This record gives sequence, C-alpha cells and structure tokens, in this order.
Amino acid sequence: MASTSASASDAQPKGEERPVAIVCVGMAGSGKTTFMRRINSHLHSKDTPPYVINLDPATVNLPFDCNIDIRQSIKYKDVMKHYNLGPNGAIMTSLNLFATKVDQMIGLLEKRAMPDPEQPDRKPVKHIIVDTPGQIEVFVWSASGTILTETLASSFPTVLAYIIDTPRTTSTSTFMSNMLYACSILYKTKLPMILVFNKTDVQDASFAKEWMTDYDALASALQEEQARTEADGGEGGSGYGSSLLQSMSLILEEFYSHLSVVGVSSRLGTGMDEFFEAVRAKAQEFEADYQPELDKLRDMKDEEKRKNRDKELEKMMKGMSVQTEPSDIVDKDEESSGDDEVEYPDDVGGSAGLQGRYEAALGAEDTIEAQASYAKYLHSQRQ
Repeated sequence: MASTSASASDAQPKGEERPVAIVCVGMAGSGKTTFMRRINSHLHSKDTPPYVINLDPATVNLPFDCNIDIRQSIKYKDVMKHYNLGPNGAIMTSLNLFATKVDQMIGLLEKRAMPDPEQPDRKPVKHIIVDTPGQIEVFVWSASGTILTETLASSFPTVLAYIIDTPRTTSTSTFMSNMLYACSILYKTKLPMILVFNKTDVQDASFAKEWMTDYDALASALQEEQARTEADGGEGGSGYGSSLLQSMSLILEEFYSHLSVVGVSSRLGTGMDEFFEAVRAKAQEFEADYQPELDKLRDMKDEEKRKNRDKELEKMMKGMSVQTEPSDIVDKDEESSGDDEVEYPDDVGGSAGLQGRYEAALGAEDTIEAQASYAKYLHSQRQ
C-alpha cells in the first residue's frame, strides 16, 4: 500500500492534472447526502462525471449511483449481529474492515485517473467525491477514517467539504459550536477545508459570513440575543457564556483566514459554481502547501523504518557471528566460570583420567563387576 500511494503522483503523466478528491463530512441532518447528489448531477451536466465513493455502511437508500460502495462488500446489520455491537460501533467496525482494502480502492482510482489505451473515448475522471457516515465523529476521529483520508491525500489532492445546516446555525452559540468543530477537524486532518453553508433556500448564509469576518457584528448579534432572552423572562445569558463566545470569536479569527466559505442550496442547485471554484483554489493550495508537508512526513516515516530495519539487521548479523565463532563462546564461558569450578588435569588424557578417578572411588577393585560398572560410568560421562 505504501508503494502504491507513494508512486501515485509519479505515475501521473506529464501535463495531466490529478483528480481532486472531495471528502464530504457533516453533522446528521445537515443535508450531506442531498449535497452529494447535487454536486454529482452538476458534474454530469458539465460532461465531467465524477468517481463516486460511499463510505456510509448504514444508509438504506442513496439518491445517486456509486462506483465504490462499502455496502456491497460489508453488511452493516450482519456486523452488528456477529460482533454484538450498537449502531455506532457497527459503523466503526465496518469502516475498519473496509480500510483493510484501501490499497485496492486506490488502485481503482489510479486506473480511472489515467487514460485507457483500450478505451480512448473514456475520459479520465477529474473529481472523486466521497460520502461519509452521518455520525461524523465515527469517521473523523477513528483510525479507519484517518487511514482512508491520509491514503487519499497521499495519492490525490484532497479537500474537505464541511456541510453546515444553515437554519440551525442562526444562534451565536450553535454557530460558534460549528466553528469549533470545524477547527478540530481541520487540526485533526490537516487538509484544506471548505465550509459549505447548506439550505440557503431556507436561510441565507450572509449572516454567517459576516460573523466570521466582523467581530462587531457577532458581538451585536450576541447582545440582541441576550436582550430577547431577558424580554422573555430569562436570565439574559450574560456572564461566562457571552464572554466565552466573544473570546472564541477573537481566537478563531486566524482560523477563518484559512477557510473558504460558500453558501449553497442542495435542493435548488444554487452556489454550485462558487463551490467548485473554491475546490479548485483549495486543490492549488494543497499542491503548494500541503503536499510538501505530506512528502516530508512520508520521508521521515520511511527514514525511521529504514533505521529500524538496519538495527534489526545488525542484531541478526551479531547473532550469526557469535554462532559461527565457538572459540569466543568458550573464552567467555571460561571467564565467567571463575574459581568455583573444580579442575581435573587428567581429563586431557580422555578415558584414562576418567578411569583413574573411578578406580579411586571404588578403592581400586579390579573385578568383573567393577569393569562393567566402569563401562557404564564412562558411557554416562561421554553423554
């Protein structure tokens, strides 16, 4: 698998652009699957059909066709029964099982990214779109999710699309919670990210863009919420909560500068052109900033593996040299024996020395029984 991912960029012919992998993540109910269907149909309308991967084993009906579907190889309900797991545990286990075949997935993607001499009319794909489980933490924070995203990133420019439910983000507290979660995902994956404010046909996303760029606008919205709460008989929310939101908005200002923000309507299809412009910009950012870092990390891992391999080889060679030099073993054994060992000078004489000690022990009896007993003793000493 390592060789496959490491040689992905080298296998791409000169002048050919590598396809961009778009990994869609989002909270349950954010409209992620509908967004996947919309970008899929948008790319088909542009005569650039994408390569679609579904990594959600628990979904029942998908409104789009998949080239690779985890459900075809792993049965989610069977995993629950076989391992006696709950819903989230079964999703994570299914992803773990699928991650063992990630090299085969990358092999298929690399074939579709290259021109096929046998099918010259078939165009190489330009986009790879990946649908992930609605339980976002199961994918983002699991080892299998890390393996899948890192393997994709080692082979193709990879962009994260974080889908946000815009109507549910009109509150300053829920807005800040979404931003903190996006920040944690960005820190965990270290991949370029696009914030996609979905469902703009229900709620316009201009307020969110303003809150991200204007601290005073967010502070004003916070004060308005406090005033409404007080008017309704509440405590107003002043104190720790409001001060925390204001502090976090200042801290996240640098974080916002690294994000692209777009508003889309998956139902109406508005904002798709703006989204793919952001994808192109983030793909260039990946090539310029993220790819060198990934190459550096990969080289460090390869160097560490080489050092460990050299250490193991050195240990093995030392063991072989000890076995092939018995004189060293004899010398070490003699040095470690010390003065506690009794020396018998007449042992050099072989059986004569043994016979002398035996006869001395028997009182020098020269009988047939003594001779037979001596032969038995000599045989046991030689063994």
